[in-house]
Amino acid sequence: MSNVETEPVELKCGARTDAGEPTDTASRVDVLAARDVPLGGPRAMRVRRTLPQRARTLIGAWCFADHYGPVEVATGHSMDVAPHPHTGLQTVSWLFSGEIEHRDSLGTHALIRPGEMNLMTGGHGIAHSEVSTPATTVLHGVQLWVALPGEHRSTERDFQHHVPESVRVDGAEIRVFLGELAGTVSPVRTFTPLLGAEIVLAPGASVGLTVDTAFEHGLLVDSGDVRLSGTLLRPAELGYVPTGAAALTLVNESQDPARTVLLGGPPFEEEIIMWWNFIGRSHEDIVRARADWEASSDRFGQVEGYPGSRLPAPALPNAVLTPRRNPPRG
Repeated sequence: MSNVETEPVELKCGARTDAGEPTDTASRVDVLAARDVPLGGPRAMRVRRTLPQRARTLIGAWCFADHYGPVEVATGHSMDVAPHPHTGLQTVSWLFSGEIEHRDSLGTHALIRPGEMNLMTGGHGIAHSEVSTPATTVLHGVQLWVALPGEHRSTERDFQHHVPESVRVDGAEIRVFLGELAGTVSPVRTFTPLLGAEIVLAPGASVGLTVDTAFEHGLLVDSGDVRLSGTLLRPAELGYVPTGAAALTLVNESQDPARTVLLGGPPFEEEIIMWWNFIGRSHEDIVRARADWEASSDRFGQVEGYPGSRLPAPALPNAVLTPRRNPPRG
């Protein structure tokens, strides 16, 4: 998925608990609000973006989270993202409903379906397109990015597909697509330790999950009102929990099932620059990647089979791009 924003934007962020006051560090939950963003041109589908923002650039190596739908394709809200480039990252596509056709410059031609994860690695450079299929009536899901660590940020292109099994724990249905949770381990290869899981809670369900104390975590709520370790999260909000928590408690306070996506990983200590679809470490990294894309360099390869032109890169800002990292941990 292409990121149409090229400048950082400040989003609302605050800590919220039952008592209205922050708790101890291990159980503190910061509530990150989403912002509506148009995805790709005048017929853009709108998405809700919770990462990155000024208050928090990353959760572990997770550096980007777009949440979209449910939208009716018949009303003109289809997805049609022309070939575009990526560097320095991995993309994780996860659908709740609908079907998306993926093509990339590795020659991959794959479908993204609910409950099936597609992970694409664009280290030195890759290009891909994403188009919702004619079989799609309702489009709904998340698009996530993972920053590659410095030693691997120029790695070769790669594509992995995984269908995680569903496990049930105390009224929760869990699908672990990356990392380990609830006794389930994903076989998918990553370059830093990560956790990614869809958790669907039955009405009124409460579940306690043992997690790695070295990880920070983010819980994105898709539907329902969910209390995370005592803090209420509403749809489209993301609750951030810093390192030190040995367990997370999720409670569905809704009368219907609640769907969430749990992300986690050890703090990513490197500073990064995110601009358009590129992740680098310096202004020069971004300038070079943009120039290579505009010159149709072999760095990104060609996407075969897409019926249209590729996306041109936006103009660079009239300023030097500077690295960003998370605020100091307290």
